Amino acid sequence: MFRDRRGFTLIEVLVALTVGVTVVLVAHQLFAAIVDQGKMLTGVRTALDRAANARRWLRVAFLSLDVGTEGTGGFDGRQNHATFTTWLLTPDGWFERRQVELGRERDALVATITPGSPIRLIDSVTDVELDYLFEPGGESRWVREWVSPVSAPLAVRIRVKRSEKAEGPKPVTDTLLLLVKERG
Repeated sequence: MFRDRRGFTLIEVLVALTVGVTVVLVAHQLFAAIVDQGKMLTGVRTALDRAANARRWLRVAFLSLDVGTEGTGGFDGRQNHATFTTWLLTPDGWFERRQVELGRERDALVATITPGSPIRLIDSVTDVELDYLFEPGGESRWVREWVSPVSAPLAVRIRVKRSEKAEGPKPVTDTLLLLVKERG
């Protein structure tokens, strides 16, 4: 005795739905992981770009210092901040003499350009220490302060302590060595 079967049994439908839902959930998890990794990589790339741009900007600012000429404020370098006059490129393509104050503001290394808005150079900063090169050579001497209306140090060393979330509670210290343009 044969019955004419048309359709599926309830168990076959439930098994098919379970398999289909499982495939959709696995695909969703896979795509979510891919999107999360993409966002993480974008964040890392942005941070690396910002750090490279900050180093480039600082290098240019110190190589174009203008100290000792009329109308400049000299060089005022302290242990945790520095103020100086430099030639900066404007959006119009011209160079303009500007006063810059470099130091820590809240959780960032910031360059405040007068007149203008502060520029966040490095994020997650817990401390900033600056040293100034007094003498070059094998017996080089670094000093903690440089205050002069007519001269600048030979180089500036900036030690930036940062808290890296990926590194755990141990802070990371970056050291930037910035040469000052030749004098004379």
